[in-house]
Amino acid sequence: MAGDGGLFAFRGDIPARLKVLVGVGVAAALIVLWEIVARAGLVAPQFLPSPSAVITAMWSMITTQGLLWHALVSSVRVWAAFLIAAAMAIPIGILMSSYRIVGAGLEPLIDFVRYLPVPALVPLSIIWFGVGEETKIFLLWLGTFFQLVLLVADDMRRVPHEYVEIAFTLGAKPRQVLSDVALRAMGPSLVDNLRITLGWCWTYLVIAEIVAADSGLGFVIWSARRYVKTPEVMAGVVVIGLIGLITDQLLRALHRRMFRYL
Repeated sequence: MAGDGGLFAFRGDIPARLKVLVGVGVAAALIVLWEIVARAGLVAPQFLPSPSAVITAMWSMITTQGLLWHALVSSVRVWAAFLIAAAMAIPIGILMSSYRIVGAGLEPLIDFVRYLPVPALVPLSIIWFGVGEETKIFLLWLGTFFQLVLLVADDMRRVPHEYVEIAFTLGAKPRQVLSDVALRAMGPSLVDNLRITLGWCWTYLVIAEIVAADSGLGFVIWSARRYVKTPEVMAGVVVIGLIGLITDQLLRALHRRMFRYL
């Protein structure tokens, strides 16, 4: 049972409106501090431009450089890779957890690959797929699939064995146990893990889009870096963060709507 610490109660809860106000307040305070530090000249502008300079650069990039188009291109690539990864990881993860022989065969291989650094595999991906869209989507998939499949397998393992035993006792077939018991029980954590791994997929965007790319936010950031246009670099980074924040909040809202009983 939580203590009587009010807003600072251990594992306590606060009103939803207060959560929003605190989040916005902390973000605003950090932006103001950043502006003060930048304007005071404590850090050279080429290393840390002010928020106002970043916003100015962002607006210029939107109106003259097609920044929104690049954001759309990157979003399509991320979602394509993520959906392919999810479509593969969910059934494989369930099989790994449901049948020990499958887990014994696949888990060592997946553990090996998921520790490989994605940047180190860029040359191989170019050899295998060339420099087209396939390489970019493959690199994004690579950074997502092997993490997600193990999370799905863990979600399946956490389904109480009593649920399965009761279902079999009542005459359910294995397919019914999977669809009507296991998937429903693991649903909340599965959706949450999908939300988390979508964020991971975005973290590999710049790596994927420096491979002979002429579009996308990673291309924009890398091109601006080449000419030391730090405000434009940071503008591209901020756009990625904003897209991630909005997407994450939408998926959180979907999770609450789907699983209101939690």
